[in-house]
Amino acid sequence: MAFLSQISGVLWGGPLLVGFLAVGLYYSLRTGFFQIFGLPVWWKHTVGALFQRQKEEQGGVTQLQALSTALAATIGTGSVAGVAAAIFFGGPGTVFWMWMSALLGMMTGCAEKILAIQYREKDEKGQWRGGPMTYIQLGLKLRWLGCVYALLCVAETLVGGNLAQANSIATALERSVGLSPKVVGVVLAVVVSVVLMGGIRRVSRLSQLLVPVMAVIFIGGGVGVIAVNAQKLPLVMEQIVTYAFAPKAVVGGYSIGLALRYGVARGVFSNEAGVGMSAMAHACAQVEHPGKQGMWGIFEVFFATLVICTVTALVILTSGVYDPVAAQDMIAAGEIPREMLGSNLAASAFASLWGKAGEWMVTVSLTLFAFTSLVGAGYYGRRGVETLTKSPLVLGVYHVVFPLCVVAGAVGDLAAVWELVDLCNGLLAIPNLATLLLLSPVVLRTLNQWLKKK
Repeated sequence: MAFLSQISGVLWGGPLLVGFLAVGLYYSLRTGFFQIFGLPVWWKHTVGALFQRQKEEQGGVTQLQALSTALAATIGTGSVAGVAAAIFFGGPGTVFWMWMSALLGMMTGCAEKILAIQYREKDEKGQWRGGPMTYIQLGLKLRWLGCVYALLCVAETLVGGNLAQANSIATALERSVGLSPKVVGVVLAVVVSVVLMGGIRRVSRLSQLLVPVMAVIFIGGGVGVIAVNAQKLPLVMEQIVTYAFAPKAVVGGYSIGLALRYGVARGVFSNEAGVGMSAMAHACAQVEHPGKQGMWGIFEVFFATLVICTVTALVILTSGVYDPVAAQDMIAAGEIPREMLGSNLAASAFASLWGKAGEWMVTVSLTLFAFTSLVGAGYYGRRGVETLTKSPLVLGVYHVVFPLCVVAGAVGDLAAVWELVDLCNGLLAIPNLATLLLLSPVVLRTLNQWLKKK
């Protein structure tokens, strides 16, 4: 674990933080901060389009289904347990840098979705497929680099998209209803296998059904806690800004470096802007122009981080269950109570208003978040395998290994998993961020063409 922590620390200690923020800033500057000043445009073509009937056609899924699949895979335990852990270990300032990474990441997400549509292709069944491995291979003409991305994608889906999510579900259900992790793991493995066998259509339909439900439960409960504690919001906002920039001598054990590292890492894990995997779901969308799908890329980052993660953060910070000074003392002493760890901290915050019902809100939301993320990860991993080989045998092996990892994640002790998650995300981001810069002329030209038509 120490070795993984060191490697992850090197990656996220500077190079990747600069990379994520730099690519997002580059696209923001080149588009005149379209995510801010173009809000009426992208809002109209995303939220506005939700009220229009969308019909599935042969070879693809609707834009709403593509978004739901992408959100299902990104809004996982990182949006609840990950944000809670980031605040506890990095301080309130992590929220500020999470917001900044999301604000810039909205344009990174836009670029990824434009490239996903621009360079997608049809498989032998006539269905659209694409994503970073495809636009690396077709856009940059570098098949080997696309295969490297695909291999890293398979590894990440087995670790962050599988082990971590399965463990979160099993832990939550064991704590709430006393279900055996082994039973939970086996049932999960069977259900996930059945869903994945149906391909992108079955995954997208399930996601379209579950994403609104889990969002309403979580956001509704969270907004209630924030509203009751609204008088604390000015102090909380002051803490967020102060801890984001104050030197270590002023805020004790927390520092700017910790806030930046945890904030950007959690923001990236919650929306995947720069990592690129959600582009695989968007590549299947029925859309007449790549530029329009870019609008959904902006909305995806906005909703996953600036809405869901912000609700988690503000509930924790306004409810009074977390105190920065007390948290630093616990970290320094090396004695952290169970109720201050990850989802338990979020559950305590919700329970401050809703009581036992609040704990159930977190349990149900976390279970749905993790389950949909698990299913989405399975699809992404399958796409990675298909990029590496056309062998039905290898794909069959993956379909066996993935459910086995679900069971292992449910029953295992995953102390080192989050370090692996950050490591895998970091390695995935390297080729994707480089490709986004190299193909930026294509992205900017395509986006401008679509905006002129509108």
